[in-house]
Amino acid sequence: MVPPRFARITVAIDGSRNSDEALAAAIDLAKKYGSELTIVTVAPFVPVYMPSSGPYVAVVAAQGEVTRYQRLVDVAVEQAQAAGLTAVTGICREGVVVDEILSQLEMHPTDLVVVGSRGLSAAKRLLIGSVSSALITHAPCPVLVVRDALPTKPAAG
Repeated sequence: MVPPRFARITVAIDGSRNSDEALAAAIDLAKKYGSELTIVTVAPFVPVYMPSSGPYVAVVAAQGEVTRYQRLVDVAVEQAQAAGLTAVTGICREGVVVDEILSQLEMHPTDLVVVGSRGLSAAKRLLIGSVSSALITHAPCPVLVVRDALPTKPAAG
């Protein structure tokens, strides 16, 4: 059986430990396959309640959050380049996380998506669902879900 060829790999990051593990795995795979690597993050929209004319909710990305997420991408790109990758692109989008990642995949097809098993907020996951689960269900390509490394047990003896 011929191993899969991943010419283009996309990794979704959010600054969590699982996201860091996903980035490391994506960098390793991109080095192994000589792949282009796209690193994508999404500054999530935040609901803002406007009581002036009744119960109106505006959804915006806070500028401080956009800046923080852009910095995450910049640092990840630097990390990938320091590991020896030359074809690295960083993308910071704003919006609903799953929707923006899927939109990115639709506009820029990839051969593999790498994502951490859990993101920054367990509470948000209860309300909006798991990003990794949604990508497994809806992404148009294979999805690799990376869990953080398990602690090693001390040797018996």
